[in-house]
Amino acid sequence: MPLITSAKNGLTIRLTEERWQHITAGHPELLNLQSETLQAIENPDKILEGNNGELLAVKLLGDNKYLVTIYKEAEEDGFVITAYLTKRINSLNKRKEVWSRSH
Repeated sequence: MPLITSAKNGLTIRLTEERWQHITAGHPELLNLQSETLQAIENPDKILEGNNGELLAVKLLGDNKYLVTIYKEAEEDGFVITAYLTKRINSLNKRKEVWSRSH
């Protein structure tokens, strides 16, 4: 059964078990951060535009470390594509900002 969260616009976003296995296989440091991965979508610090219509939900975790959850929105709902941790906020800030907590 997929885990569910809500995007800022109220759309339901799914995280399937298959997708979570895929994410943690490539990013084992996220193994204990499943709820934080979903929280990044529900309560992000900012949302950035991806290159192919996807959105990047960015959440500061502390120690200058950011959790980025990438997801796609469709008409009925959406789904998580991947997630990763980064300290390279400058490269993320080059993307178009769709939403920000500070606005």
